[in-house]
Amino acid sequence: MPGVFEALGEPVRRAILELLAAGEQPVGPLVAALRSRAPISQPAVSQHLKVLLEANLVSVRAAGTRRLYALDQAGVDAAQAWLARLADPLAPFAQPLDALATEVARGRRARRATTAGRTPARPPGEQDSRPA
Repeated sequence: MPGVFEALGEPVRRAILELLAAGEQPVGPLVAALRSRAPISQPAVSQHLKVLLEANLVSVRAAGTRRLYALDQAGVDAAQAWLARLADPLAPFAQPLDALATEVARGRRARRATTAGRTPARPPGEQDSRPA
C-alpha cells in the first residue's frame, strides 16, 4: 500500500478520483472539470494521474490515440480494507471469540444439567466416557 495515502494527501488528486468515480474519462474532460475549480495545466493533471497510477488508485487503457483513465477498484478496495482495520482492530479476533463464547455457554449448560441431577448433553459425535 505504499504511496496510496501520500497520493490521497493532495486535494487535486482527490478531485480527480471524484471525477473518475462517475466513469472512465480521457484527460481532456478531467482538465476542463478541474479548471472550473482552479487554474491547472494539462501537464499538471497528467503528473497527478501518473502519481495515482503508481499508487494503483487509477488504471489507464489506450483507445485509439486517447488514453482513458478509470478508478482502479483493486487499489481503492485495498485502501478501504486498511482503513477498516484501523476502525475495528479486533475484527480478526471476532470468529475465535465467537467460538469461545459458544464453548463457555456449552460449559454453563453442562454444569446446570449436572447440578440438576441430569446427564449433560454432549455435542454430536462425542463418545460417552462412562463405563458400561
